[in-house]
Amino acid sequence: MSNIVGMNRYDFVVVGARCAGASVAMLLARAGAKVLVVDRQEYGSDRLSTHALMRGAVMQLNHWGVLNRLIELGTPKITQTVFRYGDEAVPVAIKPEGGVDCLIAPRRTVLDRVLVDAARSAGAEFRFGVMLTDFVRSDTGRICGVLVRDGDGNAVEIKTDMVIGADGRQSQVAKLAGAEIYRQGKHASASVYGYYEGADFGGSQWYFGKNTAAGTIPTNDGQTCVFVNVPASQYSETFRGDLPGGFLETARANSADLAAQLSEARLSGKLRGFLGCPGYFRQAFGDGWALVGDAGYFKDPMTAHGITDALRDAGLLADALTGTSVHDLALYQSWRDVLSAEVFQITDKIASFDWDLPAVQKLHHRLSSSMKSECEYLGRVMQTPNLVAA
Repeated sequence: MSNIVGMNRYDFVVVGARCAGASVAMLLARAGAKVLVVDRQEYGSDRLSTHALMRGAVMQLNHWGVLNRLIELGTPKITQTVFRYGDEAVPVAIKPEGGVDCLIAPRRTVLDRVLVDAARSAGAEFRFGVMLTDFVRSDTGRICGVLVRDGDGNAVEIKTDMVIGADGRQSQVAKLAGAEIYRQGKHASASVYGYYEGADFGGSQWYFGKNTAAGTIPTNDGQTCVFVNVPASQYSETFRGDLPGGFLETARANSADLAAQLSEARLSGKLRGFLGCPGYFRQAFGDGWALVGDAGYFKDPMTAHGITDALRDAGLLADALTGTSVHDLALYQSWRDVLSAEVFQITDKIASFDWDLPAVQKLHHRLSSSMKSECEYLGRVMQTPNLVAA
């Protein structure tokens, strides 16, 4: 595996090249660090995702100089979203704030590639099809390197000052480091989604009904991501044995109009399902390692805030590791938890489906207020000049 590295010593080795990993690699490389990113998947491969980016994420992408590239690649601008509580429709205009005038929902095949390309332009190295197998530790127990293996079974040891796990919920970095979960949600939703074309779904729409939810999110290539949610305990009853039928019936339970639109649309590819997982906070750092993205913090996708969290935490972690504004890893974890706490609690409540329509509408008002506070924080942090693209 002689082609895995140009040099066998890096300031940082990032495990995982998805949005969190590519973002933190980009920021660290822009700050002058030598960074290697390894990922067991291939460059730009797809993944389960609802794609929706909240304002905080769009602000950061704009600040990092990559938002325009996403728009150039055909990511549609979302300037209004509609929340539908039964027969009640509540339109919400996306007003210009924080330097952005829209939301976006790029396919992960687009978003992750753009971030990888930006990190490469900053000097970070990437190796795909490479799997982390173990840590290398010093005599004191501190992590000082990684053992990795490529698809041909070749192995190599890479020395580093810090290993960053951006490798998702089933994080190998978290497992090897013994990162403990110290807070966990009680509820989870199950979801099924697919990409549709050939029908007008009316843009960004979010539907809520009794024990069910659904949504339509415009994304790249003229497609719309259409998803449905039910309590995780009802996944088998609703979808097993007839995934398309369960999907259509769940959509109809939210809106007859949505079901009619689906009957006119063409499914691109196949439907995908997620059985659900309660949210959690993991210990975010240790002696020679740190976690970012879903590896360290995850919540139910019903509030579509996961990518926004991943980008925010990538910025926080890069700040901590470069001493920019968050000056150590303990503060990184503290800020991550403070900024996430209320959204985590609200999301867990929404994922419980233990609400009627007026109650979930109140939860969304609380969620909006929390996201505004997050954007205010990000607006202050974004005054830092040295992590912005030249």
